[in-house]
Amino acid sequence: MGPAQQSATEPDLNLSDADFAALANLLYFETGIYLPDFKRAMVVSRLSKRLRELRLPDMNTYRRLVEGDQGHDERARMISLLTTNVTHFFREIQHFDDLRAAVLPGLIKAARRGERVRIWSAGCSTGEEAYSLAFTVLDMCPEAATLDFRILGTDIDPEVIATAQQGIYFNKRLKTVPERYLENYFVAAPATAEKREVGNEPRQIIAFRKLNLLQAWPFSGFFDVIMCRNVTIYFEKETQDFLRLRFAERLKSDGRLYVGHSEHRLGTESAFFRPLSSGVFLRTDAIVRPEMIPASAPYSPEVIR
Repeated sequence: MGPAQQSATEPDLNLSDADFAALANLLYFETGIYLPDFKRAMVVSRLSKRLRELRLPDMNTYRRLVEGDQGHDERARMISLLTTNVTHFFREIQHFDDLRAAVLPGLIKAARRGERVRIWSAGCSTGEEAYSLAFTVLDMCPEAATLDFRILGTDIDPEVIATAQQGIYFNKRLKTVPERYLENYFVAAPATAEKREVGNEPRQIIAFRKLNLLQAWPFSGFFDVIMCRNVTIYFEKETQDFLRLRFAERLKSDGRLYVGHSEHRLGTESAFFRPLSSGVFLRTDAIVRPEMIPASAPYSPEVIR
């Protein structure tokens, strides 16, 4: 294929101001994630392959596709491409140390008395955080699967949820997993020596589900622990406050909320949480009344270009 023929098949990757604004606003209203102007090159980079796969001529055509009535599936694909999923096992280890020392002993006692215990990994990405929680629980309570003790892992991206459900990871991603957990909770992955697969025992206490944190939550029960780390850094202040209020509504009194080390600021929801250490908050007994939480996530008009 000559140069002229090759260039004729290549999409025009120029992203106009109007197209960037439309795609950024679509992502914002779907997920609450704000894309500043300096992210334009990232948008082009992540969508360019998709344009080639769909044989679309330019970014404007792609924009019209995801904005159209038939664009639901492609909007979901775009969200997957534009959201950042960076994680590893036992990230911010001090939170797991706090769980072991101050939280799990009481929760395990409650579960052994027949009580319901729930932990939520919100924004779980490819599953490393939720599995890290499961390993920690099982290390302290080997019979957890026989008790009413469960972990929920959720993420907006169905592709990373599928990866989490598979539970297969390259060995190089397991460097932060303690050796005894590797021995007890992993098995050799089928047909490869480069990967390991999470065994059956951790899977028995984990459920992974797709969930948009800013839309309706399909559960009514309460959680003893919520981990939502390095998720709200992509949200504006009003959206962060909205989400923290929703967490407060679903978290038991004296429950723990764990956030990323750069997400420690409290806003209008400060009456419902008491800071304990970096990224660790204790739920107070203040009552969240329904009228305190907007019916939908707030969106700042300044973002609309």
